[in-house]
Amino acid sequence: MKKQLLSAVMLCTLGVAGCDPEPTGPGPDTGPKYNTADKISTYLEGKTLVMEGANIPSHPNGFSEDINYGAATQCYVKVTMSVAGGNYRVQSDMGTLRSTSTAGVQECDHAAKSGATDFTSTGVLIENVAEDGSCFDVTYTYPSFKQVGRGQVSQDGKTLKVELFFENQATGARCSNGGVGATGVTLNGAAFTGNAVQTYTIQ
Repeated sequence: MKKQLLSAVMLCTLGVAGCDPEPTGPGPDTGPKYNTADKISTYLEGKTLVMEGANIPSHPNGFSEDINYGAATQCYVKVTMSVAGGNYRVQSDMGTLRSTSTAGVQECDHAAKSGATDFTSTGVLIENVAEDGSCFDVTYTYPSFKQVGRGQVSQDGKTLKVELFFENQATGARCSNGGVGATGVTLNGAAFTGNAVQTYTIQ
């Protein structure tokens, strides 16, 4: 009897079929999660995206947050985007421009709300998604303007980064020119050297 038990143990040790349970399907998907337009859109649907604090770039849409552009001023306290039906409702708490010790120079105060805006996109186009999920081209259409650029959803699903410019103002800001935040962007005919990458936490 002991010899029979030892023989069975040896057979299993040598990997003879029948000693271990059969595999129950494919292993976990370890590839890129957000590498098609459908995957990105489906994941963001119903989510709330929030940008505030250090995640606000110095040049949203390519324009310095420290300059008064009237209705187009880019000084923010917080931006919240709610995704529903494939479109984005963008609610912005506007910051306050403060005068500095240098005459004529202002600085964006991210802690002092001066007003709010609220608008919803009428169309969102995601295309040219990289196979590894590192970049996609995006166009947001609103009733009176468009934003164009490139973006990325982090593979842990926690962050959306978008580098956006107003339509017909920038060149070199698509994935074919490099990843989000890559150099080489030209804005209104001049080399762009600011930071236009908006970073949103996905909730």
